[in-house]
Amino acid sequence: MRLLDRGIVWTWISLIVVLLDQWTKAIASNSLKLYEAEPVTGFLNWTLMHNRGVAFSILADQPGWQRWFISIVASIVVVWLLVWLFKNRRNQKLLNISLVLIIGGAIGNIWDRIQLGYVVDFIEVYYQDFFWPAFNIADSAITVGAVLLIIDAFVNKNENSTG
Repeated sequence: MRLLDRGIVWTWISLIVVLLDQWTKAIASNSLKLYEAEPVTGFLNWTLMHNRGVAFSILADQPGWQRWFISIVASIVVVWLLVWLFKNRRNQKLLNISLVLIIGGAIGNIWDRIQLGYVVDFIEVYYQDFFWPAFNIADSAITVGAVLLIIDAFVNKNENSTG
């Protein structure tokens, strides 16, 4: 199969995710004060936070080993997803788009973790006194990609099981 016929041609979406993620994190870091909420709506704040852990700040209280451990594990996952993407056919659109969203989001957060020692989060959603953990564009891309991957597993289960 020619390179242009492989799923790897969709990686330009990952680049857009990384660029958008880093751009919005830079804006948030330069215009918001750490841990001070800037209300946007009755359910959304811009709140700059530094997450030294993983999802929901798990491991954030550790002394620093998690920075490299999480970065290495996430990098291994990105390489695995790139290999998977390379093996896919270009026309497996839903599967390929889900993978490149996850890849782009993971790279955006890996970049933060390696460069800064933490991930910049700034989107805070809440309802009354319940606050969802702050997140960023990379987290959103990973979440959307994961949901699309699950949908693809059901919608295209026969197509993806061959080949």
